[in-house]
Amino acid sequence: MTASAPLPDLADCTATELLQLYKTGQASPVEATRAVLARIDALNPQLNAFCLVAHESAMQAAQDSEARWQRFRKNGVSRGEPCGELDGVPVSIKDLILTQGMPTLRGSHTVDANQPWDVDAPASARLREAGAVILGKTTTPEFGCKGETNSPRTGITRNPWDVSKTPGGSSGGAAAAVAAGLGPLAIGTDGAGSVRIPAAFCGNFGLKPSFGRVPAYPLSPFGSVAHLGPHSRSVRDAALLMNVLKKPDARDWTSLPFDASDYLQGLEDGIRGLRIAWSPTLGYARHVHPEVAQAVAAAVAQLVDLGARVEQIDPGFEDPLEISTGLWFAGAWTLWNTLTAGQQALTDPDFRAQALLGEKLSLLDVQRLHLRRGALGAHMRQFMQGFDLLVTPSVAVPAFEARPAGHTAMGSAAMLGWTPFSYPFNLTQQPASTVPCGLTAAGLPIGLQFVGPMFGDALVLRASRAYEAVRSADLDFKRPVPVLRI
Repeated sequence: MTASAPLPDLADCTATELLQLYKTGQASPVEATRAVLARIDALNPQLNAFCLVAHESAMQAAQDSEARWQRFRKNGVSRGEPCGELDGVPVSIKDLILTQGMPTLRGSHTVDANQPWDVDAPASARLREAGAVILGKTTTPEFGCKGETNSPRTGITRNPWDVSKTPGGSSGGAAAAVAAGLGPLAIGTDGAGSVRIPAAFCGNFGLKPSFGRVPAYPLSPFGSVAHLGPHSRSVRDAALLMNVLKKPDARDWTSLPFDASDYLQGLEDGIRGLRIAWSPTLGYARHVHPEVAQAVAAAVAQLVDLGARVEQIDPGFEDPLEISTGLWFAGAWTLWNTLTAGQQALTDPDFRAQALLGEKLSLLDVQRLHLRRGALGAHMRQFMQGFDLLVTPSVAVPAFEARPAGHTAMGSAAMLGWTPFSYPFNLTQQPASTVPCGLTAAGLPIGLQFVGPMFGDALVLRASRAYEAVRSADLDFKRPVPVLRI
């Protein structure tokens, strides 16, 4: 962006672009935050991406950041360096993640808003330390319990590409916000695809890091399938955010040792020579939408053109749907039993159904599920010894109709049967991303999934960036607004 070029709408800028504008003085955090808040005010009534917008604290954070950038430009790095890697960048946080000064209601009528709310979860704390401007909390289904974003507390969240469609879930508010320019970065959670599903449906980049790479507190009641990760408009932005989020926090005893690497380094190194396993169905997905299959196959052909050594091969495991939903239902039953009878009466019928399915599982059933999960994890560790990456579709279908809670009887197939590519890699704890790779004839985004070996987060980002750099210029994923013109 040259000094003479007209400035874009700041609400449409990536985090990387905003930081460059701040550095050169072409724009300020206050201007960017005002632009994003104005966009939220205009579009959120239609999208329902935010359940809380913190106008006053966001503007105060933007003013504080602007003062730091002014000192930086006046005094240089030695005496005026901004406080962190995201100084002045507007960011949203999913309403499952504790954020000081903001109620974390988890999409549920069972949570009392009248609490001190004086604790930051690790992700929220790292954002604050990095100077980010926290815009507010994004919508989630109750307790993040499903792959759609609807709840009795917050209603239905909608997809910016077509407001009759769902943005997916459970980080649907986060994905819808990023897609519509309601902040360039968002933090979501992923217990069975909850970052990747909505990122794919909304045409964003989404990353589920290796389990434990992003610390959590408190830990999810659904156990060690639950990851935290970024939504962004570009891979570079996600790498920038991961550099912040991966810093350790002693409150999470499952977190990984500190990774001192810079995920921006080597991001442009490409994929020439990498060994990539390409699995169109993982060997068991029977109902992949033909437009999804076609777009993903075309993207894989581009990986070959980039110099990757691609082999079509299935990883060789049976559909682990029963393992994933069984462990999830057991977690729902555990959470259900922390609620009073009065609170239970207020819950989403989908969460209630999950809990009652969990009640039917015996201790022996759950232990057997854990053993089967362990065998799957060991199988994939061995499979990945022969490949650097595994590539699949992100979701088997494009975004479907936005529906209210309780619209379909809950069960394994209703919960996750339509997203067979996401939940296996929560069970195995591997890093996985989704990158937009096409549009359906109806104009809905399609995602390409990269799965890396455990701890291979930087490699997943690098491969995602390599594809992003050559993706068709006809695919404009920055502003899906034929429906949402302001």
